[in-house]
Amino acid sequence: MAERLDTPKENRRTLLPKVQVDQDAFGKIAEGIARFMGTPRFLAYMTVFVVVWLGWNSVGPIALRFDSKLYGFTLLTLMLSLQASYSAPLILLAQNRQVDRDRVAAEQDRQGAERNLADTEFLAREIAALRIALSEVATRDFVRGELRDLLEELAAERANGGDTDRASGTETRPGSPSA
Repeated sequence: MAERLDTPKENRRTLLPKVQVDQDAFGKIAEGIARFMGTPRFLAYMTVFVVVWLGWNSVGPIALRFDSKLYGFTLLTLMLSLQASYSAPLILLAQNRQVDRDRVAAEQDRQGAERNLADTEFLAREIAALRIALSEVATRDFVRGELRDLLEELAAERANGGDTDRASGTETRPGSPSA
């Protein structure tokens, strides 16, 4: 049956079945491999592998050698090239994923810094408003000073035995004409 070109591409029949690949799972596996390749353990394993390979194919029983040193250990070179051809893209994939994570973290840090700045500015405005409001409020020391002054005036009136006009500071006695 011929492929119909008037239908959406997703609905057309294909010879190969679609394979669903979980990109995140594949990325995690790639990162795990890339992390392992960057460890001293991997280097030690590769060194042991190459030494055993070279030793076996150099001094091992002639009948059991599978990679001739006369041809420059072609099979070993092929295997190491294959390993390198797969490790480079895996390392790049891991780096790309790390860059994406760093980008997201930087964006979240930027947003957090913006929120902190906005909160700080709000609190600074609130503190300024409180300072302005407190400058108009009578403080405890101010009230005590006023009460002390009133007590001194009352004590002075009692000592003089008469009333003192607070506004003019003149004494008035009962029965005397006011000025």
